[in-house]
Amino acid sequence: MVDDTLLQTRLVRVRGRVQGIGYRDACIAQARSRSITGWVRNRMDDSVEALLQGTPAQLDAMCDWMENDMPDALVDGMDVTEVRPPFPHFDWFEARPTE
Repeated sequence: MVDDTLLQTRLVRVRGRVQGIGYRDACIAQARSRSITGWVRNRMDDSVEALLQGTPAQLDAMCDWMENDMPDALVDGMDVTEVRPPFPHFDWFEARPTE
């Protein structure tokens, strides 16, 4: 468990060719391997949205992976918004239904 004083939450929206290629499943695997909690889901506009929770270093590495390191993805842009406390705490990383 991460010390709450180091915990950050970021809402990330990735645009481009990121649906139908296993991007969400790869995000789940990457987040879990980095001990990041939160969720990921497809959006109706063909983007992928994720709420990431962890230390700044964990989140920086995850955001870099989401933008640059998924081989089949063609990322056109990524928006990252820091969520200010209070925010809910997550115990795991999961897929959520498309919104």
